[in-house]
Amino acid sequence: MSETANASGKTPVDFWFDPLCPWAWMTSRWVLEVEKVREIEVRWHIMSLAVLNEPKLDELPEEYRELLETKAWQPIRVVTAAWQKHGSDILGPLYTALGTRIHNQGLGPTREAVEGALADVGLPAELIEYFDQKDFEFDAELRASHKEGIDKVGQDVGTPVIAVPGADGEQIAFFGPVVTPAPKGEEAARLWDGTLAVASVPGFYEIKRTRTKGPDFSNL
Repeated sequence: MSETANASGKTPVDFWFDPLCPWAWMTSRWVLEVEKVREIEVRWHIMSLAVLNEPKLDELPEEYRELLETKAWQPIRVVTAAWQKHGSDILGPLYTALGTRIHNQGLGPTREAVEGALADVGLPAELIEYFDQKDFEFDAELRASHKEGIDKVGQDVGTPVIAVPGADGEQIAFFGPVVTPAPKGEEAARLWDGTLAVASVPGFYEIKRTRTKGPDFSNL
């Protein structure tokens, strides 16, 4: 087995997400499409927009600051508790259930959306008790997972963060790509191959193109 493959012979792809973020949601759907056509295996991890923005809340617009101080904490607490109590294998299915309700169905990061997602994946309903837990039981674990992801790319980006093994065995990590709608099939594969190609160049820093339409944030 090479340093860049796991026991199944597939390349491990580490993906850090916050269920609140619509951009991360679309990127995650793309990565799952890539998993169908490339020999990769996604490993899910949590990060937090609330934690990321703690040091600069006073600099943010009031509407966004209120979102980060309240709604941004609620789903990620429940996801963290599910991870701690039921293992990391639950993160992928729970994220899919949450994202489908929060983003696709337009329910937003509500208590009802989280309760429904827990039921969808067969997790105990009492996990919803963490939704509003102010003195969060697993705060240290949440922050440690967040730090692991964000330290790979720096504080100036957001979610998602993706990390893959490089040719020398060291991880290559990057923010994004931001893509909407999520491409499928060979189009998904081409974007994956291109992303890895630019991210693997040691001097590569950033690429950006103009966009005219993005996701609807009105339900957040």
